[in-house]
Amino acid sequence: MAGRVRFASGRWCCTRGVITFAVGHGVSLTELVERHLRGDWGDLSAADKRENEASIRLGLRILSAYVVRGTKLYVITEADRSTTTVLLADEY
Repeated sequence: MAGRVRFASGRWCCTRGVITFAVGHGVSLTELVERHLRGDWGDLSAADKRENEASIRLGLRILSAYVVRGTKLYVITEADRSTTTVLLADEY
């Protein structure tokens, strides 16, 4: 993984919907999680990006959003850093 990991990810999980989407569109979910862990928050507002920066320092939940092939995907790391989940926005 190029770049510095900024926080622990815990176990990686994916929903069935996002797996189906990724396989059908040739999308690497690993690359999305790696971007998230490096602090590339994707398609978030400036305010949400600032909130993520604070969440790293304060040990709160971290959320990234990426639009891939016209579909929004979320990557969410829980506050306790036990799990990072990738899911479609409509599964949120």
